[in-house]
Amino acid sequence: QVQLLESGGGLVQPGGSLRLSCVAFGRIFNINTMGWYRQAPGKQRELVAQVTRGGITNYADSVKSRFTISRDNAKNTVYLQMNSLKPEDTAVYYCNAEGVATLTGKSDYWGRGTQVTVSS
Repeated sequence: QVQLLESGGGLVQPGGSLRLSCVAFGRIFNINTMGWYRQAPGKQRELVAQVTRGGITNYADSVKSRFTISRDNAKNTVYLQMNSLKPEDTAVYYCNAEGVATLTGKSDYWGRGTQVTVSS
């Protein structure tokens, strides 16, 4: 059984910063891609950023130059440093792990989400 646990969300003023963390728990051999998605009220879930096991990153255009994704493969952990936050960044942020290799094979997993609210 694999679980993803997110932390670091909260309320921040426009222009502020937050750092999200997500740890994958379980008997995991390795994880191909880890990333963050977000879903604002009334909108579809969208990709924010991804990072492969080899360190290749991919960002949504709306967050490029403001957000930085990183991961620690040894700890099965992914981080999202969010700077210069805007009200439109307000959403529930979900951690995603693709190609999680365990004894039973490879599967994808989602965290339960953490709320990020950008407001004055």
